Amino acid sequence: MTQSKNDNGPQLLSRSDLRQILDVTRKLAAPFDLATMLEEVVDAARAVLRAERGTVYLYDEAASELSTSVATDVESIRFPADRGIAGQCARSREIINVPDCYADPRFDPSTDKQSGYRTRCMLTLPLIDSEDDRLVGVMQILNKIDGVFDAHDQEVAAALAAHCAVALQRTRATEKMLLTERLQQEIAVAHEIQTGTLPDSDPELPGYDVAGRFIPADETGGDLFDFVPLGEQRLMVLMGDATGHGIGPALSATQVRAMNRLAVRLGAGIEETVTHINDQLAVDLPDDRFVTAFLGILDSQAHQVHYHSAGQGPLLHFHAADGRCDWLAPSSFALGFMADVPHPPAEPVELAPGDILALISDGIYEYEDGNGDQFGRDAVGKLIRNHGSRSMKELIDDMLRVVRQYGGDQPQIDDITVVLLRRDPHG
Repeated sequence: MTQSKNDNGPQLLSRSDLRQILDVTRKLAAPFDLATMLEEVVDAARAVLRAERGTVYLYDEAASELSTSVATDVESIRFPADRGIAGQCARSREIINVPDCYADPRFDPSTDKQSGYRTRCMLTLPLIDSEDDRLVGVMQILNKIDGVFDAHDQEVAAALAAHCAVALQRTRATEKMLLTERLQQEIAVAHEIQTGTLPDSDPELPGYDVAGRFIPADETGGDLFDFVPLGEQRLMVLMGDATGHGIGPALSATQVRAMNRLAVRLGAGIEETVTHINDQLAVDLPDDRFVTAFLGILDSQAHQVHYHSAGQGPLLHFHAADGRCDWLAPSSFALGFMADVPHPPAEPVELAPGDILALISDGIYEYEDGNGDQFGRDAVGKLIRNHGSRSMKELIDDMLRVVRQYGGDQPQIDDITVVLLRRDPHG
């Protein structure tokens, strides 16, 4: 894929760029200490942007200072957060691209004098905490090897900076967990991290009612779902299930969400996204671990969902016109099961007025009663037929209530995730 311009979005990146950035995503998902993680960020930024050096400054809000946590061949320094190009980036929270540093009055040459290095050009990026929109640091990339940094480099660097901020947030939270002595406190932090990645609210899309819910069997779980708006008429929908329960699968689920979000940000298509995520997970996960996932784009104008279902099934298509339920099988292997799996073009589903596409995890289908009998497909289909006229949020409430009544005193032993998409019956 060559670099091109998409009329409906930002500049697209090459396959090589996407592969390198997804590799960064994989590396940053590892349990690093803070210093090691930031070294990985700088090394990755230098490699992807073809630059000579890099520096990460952490922001100390209380002292209003920036300090180097990692810098290539430079001793640690600390300075006021209103000084120099890094300080202006911290204040403006915008990317600053300086093609000629010594011609820019904001540039402070004292570090060059101290080290004997000459900075020609510089790309400076703010690191913003995505959860509370707070500045956590500034990253500077120095001296592009084959010229100066251009708009394409800024797109790549912005994606790296966004993921660096997420990794920094996660690493700090992980270090906090390691300092506590009580397992429950560690689990509570992990739960907070995972639930923080879930959508804050159900999305609004013209002519559609969309809702999602995740209920882990433990404090943390291996299920996931996500909604990513693609303009006013389209919506990316992600739903998946990592094998197992607890913190390990929760990390796998969070990693899949992060890689998908990054791929969407970079303009990758469904096939390319599924291929790269699968190949990374095949390397990362043990042989007995994998992630089933549905990746689809709902187009509210065409009334279609183009999707890949990597081991995620069954998918339920409820036809409102005649009350019929179609059970759709997965379109390919689960993610991480094996590398280099060819993926056919995304499957289309046509949604007529009132139709529902239901993405439901095993936690519903396999919910057991006191005799060990499972809730099953038929019960799910009947429930949607009987309650499909209600809002999707209410339908999820009904489904959870009915399945728990079915289970009686039996505990929930698997994570539950439900994502429902319904076209307006009058649309």
